[in-house]
Amino acid sequence: MEDIKSFNADIFRLFDNDWALLTAGTMSDHNAMTISWGQLGSLWGMPGKARNIVTVFVKPARHTFSFMERHDIFSVCWFPKEFRKDLGILGSKSGRDGDKLALTGLTAKAAGDGVGYAQATLTLVCRKIYSEQLKKNRIPADAVATFYSGDDGIEPHHMYIGEVLHMERGA
Repeated sequence: MEDIKSFNADIFRLFDNDWALLTAGTMSDHNAMTISWGQLGSLWGMPGKARNIVTVFVKPARHTFSFMERHDIFSVCWFPKEFRKDLGILGSKSGRDGDKLALTGLTAKAAGDGVGYAQATLTLVCRKIYSEQLKKNRIPADAVATFYSGDDGIEPHHMYIGEVLHMERGA
């Protein structure tokens, strides 16, 4: 385990360009999905003592949503570029339809109290400390038009804030 204070990254590229794998559950019962939206920062503490946090967003229609709701621990993992195809599979297939991890070259492993991956270059294991359903009427109009439009009942993402408990670098 590495000290989170040593973490140094281009946080604006991590989610948007590099993507990440969000996993919730336990080693015996977990689900993962690829994400490209997220935030890293500090919250709820005095200067120099704030909690290190990760914020992720999950649509209620996603299978991972039920795992995020049932479990307090989740992980966010990043991978070398050669696993981009695997992340594409995990972002487009549903765990409701079978073992989508088996369709990839990734190997799940214990990471702190969460689930990580042998191939990950960075794993952040988090304890959920806050969650909230985003509200359409508070989201910028252009984002609503792009991501939540139509009469198909598309619900906005649910936001989860997790305190980083454990960090691993690997692969």
